[in-house]
Amino acid sequence: MNSSFTFPFDISSSDTVRVIPLGGLGEFGKNMMAFECDDAIIVIDAGVMFPEEDMLGVDLVIPNVAYLRDRAYKVKAIILTHGHEDHIGALPYILPQLNAPVYGTRLTLGLLQNKLREHRLLDEADLRLIDADSRLDLGPFQVEFVHLCHSIPDAVGVVMRTPAGLILHMTDYKFDAHPADGRLTDEARLKALGDEGVRLLLSDSTNSETPGYTPSEQELERVLDNLIGRAPGRVLLATFASNISRIQQVIDVAERHGRKVGVTGRSMINNTRMAVELGYLRAPSDGFLTVEQMNYLPPERVVIICTGSQGEPTSALVRMSQGRFRQVRLGKGDTVIISAAPIPGNEKMIHRTLDNLFRLGADIYYDELFDVHVSGHGSQEDQKRMLELTRPQHLIPIHGEYRQLVLHARLAREMGIPEQNISVIENGQVIEVGPDWIMPAEVVENGRVFVDGLGVGDVGAVVLRDRRHLANDGFLLVMIGLDEETGDVIVGPEIISRGFVYMAEAEMLIEEAKEVVWDVLDRYESVDEVINHLHRSLADYCFRSTGRRPMILPFVVEL
Repeated sequence: MNSSFTFPFDISSSDTVRVIPLGGLGEFGKNMMAFECDDAIIVIDAGVMFPEEDMLGVDLVIPNVAYLRDRAYKVKAIILTHGHEDHIGALPYILPQLNAPVYGTRLTLGLLQNKLREHRLLDEADLRLIDADSRLDLGPFQVEFVHLCHSIPDAVGVVMRTPAGLILHMTDYKFDAHPADGRLTDEARLKALGDEGVRLLLSDSTNSETPGYTPSEQELERVLDNLIGRAPGRVLLATFASNISRIQQVIDVAERHGRKVGVTGRSMINNTRMAVELGYLRAPSDGFLTVEQMNYLPPERVVIICTGSQGEPTSALVRMSQGRFRQVRLGKGDTVIISAAPIPGNEKMIHRTLDNLFRLGADIYYDELFDVHVSGHGSQEDQKRMLELTRPQHLIPIHGEYRQLVLHARLAREMGIPEQNISVIENGQVIEVGPDWIMPAEVVENGRVFVDGLGVGDVGAVVLRDRRHLANDGFLLVMIGLDEETGDVIVGPEIISRGFVYMAEAEMLIEEAKEVVWDVLDRYESVDEVINHLHRSLADYCFRSTGRRPMILPFVVEL
């Protein structure tokens, strides 16, 4: 979209609302959207995404909030639509930068409290409870909510009455006739909003490649009932720790078959405990199994729910697959069900875990072989239903990779929305909404911020490039000590190799590399010249000799 457009309108008018996507458009995860009008900004969601395969050492990826940080005084609220990681996971890193009140439903705030407590931020956080009937007065934004069915209870869409008209932010949703918690998407409310006149709809695009309606959670429960009912021994089911509805289904099925249920994995234990306390999860009648009971009860009476459905290296399932989880040892006779679809980018980690589980001799059921997962995102017919109910004048597809945004736009055109009224945009592209016009504006700073251990944002493209370089070709460390007065070599040259060649088998290579170093020392005098030419000469020598380009680290000091 052309961001150099010259506006025939006064876009600084108090009637103008700026739609500012900071995450979740053109990618899976780190969902974050801001709406700005006059001196007020409201933010919807603040999620994380899993690192991609080449993001070596990175733990999480969060949105770049530079635009919001520079205008923190204008941020009136952060509104959370539901409790999944790709919608709330970035808050422990972003909240200290914005210091704004956070609004969410009971379960969403409960899941967030667990995260903030781990980061020692809970005492400072301003958390405010809402439900589907709440109304907020946030300056020029009059905000209401509508209940949506998703794979987690307590999901809400955000309704914004603004000077530019009625704007709907419909987060992840589907139209499930038999949801696990019994609460349907509020179609009557959506239709009433459509009757009122929706100026702009922002709607989930995740499953725009999938025809039909997304299957009901009830269908999944029948599958789980069949698998758990005929399993000869212990059953272990991996899912997201925030998937409270799925956990409840497993508990219900296990009890029907006379099995006891245990949970393991830190986040699974914390979230389960919280959901029981808040009344969103009904615990087994005789409580959850202890670790001892998981191991010593007859296997045919045990079901264990754990984390690790995405192959996360520190999760319970992955450590079990590697024999590193002391509490539970898997083997022949065990049945493992992975009840989650792979998030793009996680496939290799998941497949590695599956290979390890098969090596242990367990019976494995996963999404590519068996219908052991139901998506929480609406498919094409769900998306059509949302458009039919709300009848928006304009649409911005959100949440999904670029092709999915385009396919959602194509579907909307088929439903009668004019092409010029559909904005397919990516992160950073601002859309200006007026009472009788919608136009693209500038592209604001956006992108990915990497979380690596305790560091947030201190790992960038250069660091990742160096990590990939080291991982692929290793390094050569060259140490030389020069006499400060004469420039003579008094220490070295010594060469240390790691990840390039095995020293015991490459003495000739290292000796020839030293000759290259001596040649540089003979031709150049200043330390800077020596270092610069060592980089070039050793890199050329290594490539000629091995076809590889290790990182060259000259360490030259004057003594």
